[in-house]
Amino acid sequence: MIRKARKEDSINIAALSIQVWLHTYATDGIRRGISEFAIGTYTEQYFKELINNPDYRILVFIEEKHLVGYVMANLKSLWQDQSNGYEIDKLYVQEHFHGKGIGRRLISEMAARYGGRFWLSTWAHNWNAINFYKHMGFIDIGHKDFELEGELHENRVLAFNSA
Repeated sequence: MIRKARKEDSINIAALSIQVWLHTYATDGIRRGISEFAIGTYTEQYFKELINNPDYRILVFIEEKHLVGYVMANLKSLWQDQSNGYEIDKLYVQEHFHGKGIGRRLISEMAARYGGRFWLSTWAHNWNAINFYKHMGFIDIGHKDFELEGELHENRVLAFNSA
C-alpha cells in the first residue's frame, strides 16, 4: 500500500534511510564522517519536520504493516530552471525488496499526485540506481557534487517527463 507519510512513520523512515544510505554509500566501510552524516541527518525529528513542510511530499510503501520504501519530493527544488520540474529528493527501498516493483510504483504514484516532470540526482557510482532510472525512461542531464568531509562526490542528474 502506498500512502502519504504520517508523523508516526518518522522513526521508521529514519531507520530505513540510515540502512539504505550506509549500504549504498559506505562501500569501503564505516568511518566517522559517514556515521556522523547518516546518524546526524536521518533522524526522527528531521522527517517529522519534512512531513510538516509544505514544500515536501513523502509517500511510503507499507507491506504487511512494515515500511519497506519511500519516495520524497521537494516541490520547490529546481535543476537549472522550471522545465525539469520538481526534485525527487529520495527514493529508498530496503534491499530485501529490490526487484519487486516498489520503486517504480512509488515514482508512478508521485507522478500521478504531483506531476510527471521531475529530476533527481544519484551517486555516479551507484550503477544499480542509474540503470533502474534509465530503464524507467530518465535521461542524464548533468552532474552536481555532494560534499562529505571536504571531499566532492559526483552525482548524476537524471530527469523524467511523462507528459
